[in-house]
Amino acid sequence: MKPIPHVIVLDTCVLLPNVLRQGLLHLARLGCFTPVWSTVIGDEWRRNAARLWDISDAEVLIQWEALQQAWPASDLGDVAGYKEGLSRSDPKDWHVIAAASKVKSCGRGEARVAIITRNVRDFHRAELYHLGVELLDPDALMLRCLENAPQAMRRALDAFPAHAAEHGREIEPLGLILRRERLFRLNKRLHANGWLTEEGVSTLRATTEEAPPSSQAVSVVAEQTGQSS
Repeated sequence: MKPIPHVIVLDTCVLLPNVLRQGLLHLARLGCFTPVWSTVIGDEWRRNAARLWDISDAEVLIQWEALQQAWPASDLGDVAGYKEGLSRSDPKDWHVIAAASKVKSCGRGEARVAIITRNVRDFHRAELYHLGVELLDPDALMLRCLENAPQAMRRALDAFPAHAAEHGREIEPLGLILRRERLFRLNKRLHANGWLTEEGVSTLRATTEEAPPSSQAVSVVAEQTGQSS
């Protein structure tokens, strides 16, 4: 069983979809990991959100500021200085790797750091390996959370239908939502384990296991941003 990383850089592409963003941050609130991003990721999020959601820049800014207030230690700020030496990944994603490198360089101990993105082909795994950074897609991270922290995953999954209905949709079966969010392996695992009915309703078995708080990750991020956890 592979562990959940302590600190995870959330790429713009996983912060944009409402259900995925809410689900990941729900898991973070339950102590599975500490989420981080950078100024550039924030800029990309605001620019793309305004275009995709057809809302005003002012409204997008309000939403981003609300996210910043909810996670005051997660914004790493300027990470441009940590791009030095990168060459094998797509240059447009160097800023994402730089965010992970900033956490590694400012962290303490053996904090596990990862990038979560849907654009895994844009990152060179060997380059990340030498930096001590892991690369995951959302499906792989959700599976790790299921294996390592099933109760936290249960709570996050139970909230998925409500997240999906926030923008006018009717309440939908969980299985349908997972497929739409491209969480195909998670959906398959839940069905195989009998934790999801044919109607897509979560039936995860009760367990006393809980996700351990990411105290190490929080202290790492708080220290390098000058904030306290």
